[in-house]
Amino acid sequence: MKTLNKSVNQSTQVAFLIIEEMAAVGEPVELSALARRLGMPKPRVHRFLRTLLSVGYVLQDPVSERYRLSLKLFHLGQAVADQTVLLTEARPLMVQLRDATNQTTTLSIIEAVGMRVLDIVRADSPVQIVTRPGALLDFHSSAQGKLALAFGPADAWNVVHAGPLKQWTPLTNTKLSDLVAQVDGVRAQGWAEAPEETLSGVNALSAPVFDATKTLAATITIAGPMAAIPSPPKPEQVKAVRRAAMTISNNLGYTESAS
Repeated sequence: MKTLNKSVNQSTQVAFLIIEEMAAVGEPVELSALARRLGMPKPRVHRFLRTLLSVGYVLQDPVSERYRLSLKLFHLGQAVADQTVLLTEARPLMVQLRDATNQTTTLSIIEAVGMRVLDIVRADSPVQIVTRPGALLDFHSSAQGKLALAFGPADAWNVVHAGPLKQWTPLTNTKLSDLVAQVDGVRAQGWAEAPEETLSGVNALSAPVFDATKTLAATITIAGPMAAIPSPPKPEQVKAVRRAAMTISNNLGYTESAS
């Protein structure tokens, strides 16, 4: 029997052991054969297989009753690989952008209900930027979110329409018609800002990063006090952020140039 670490959750370990063993087999496998390879009772393995079936990570042939891994695991692995590539390409540009603008720089990606901050390169500032990697930003109140609404999947709008739009500061826009107009402007100009919409006294300036399929892959953003990033932002700040975004995009295989 495969050795389990008794200091951590054993059910989670078993599930991953089954997945790893099925990957090692490399072809559809019978329940009895899989149980023998794992050194576990058939009822226990069957119970975990049923769970993996229910969440789509395992498939069962209705005729042979053999089990195999689904492509869901491949897509999950591909998503992790894509994020690794994205971070590898973006990090040097984030440092350059931080140094060029003297502002904290962030990289974010689209998730179902908002923009997830993947990485941050901080700058010294009299106003503390409290956002941390892993933070989730709303679509309607962040520069990153407005880019998602302008260039990302239509599903992002479903979250906005579901409402209500949270008022993070006195200047957060919670009126849908105003947001639509803002996003139209973002789409036309190719960048977004969110002056004091998420944090009082702070503005964020963001530009889109596209991949080889011309899909919005991420956003790169500078954030800092309103005195440093006014509204509208300085032309040289817009140029710097857009240049960084386009360089990352080109490195990801995107072939168009910034206007």
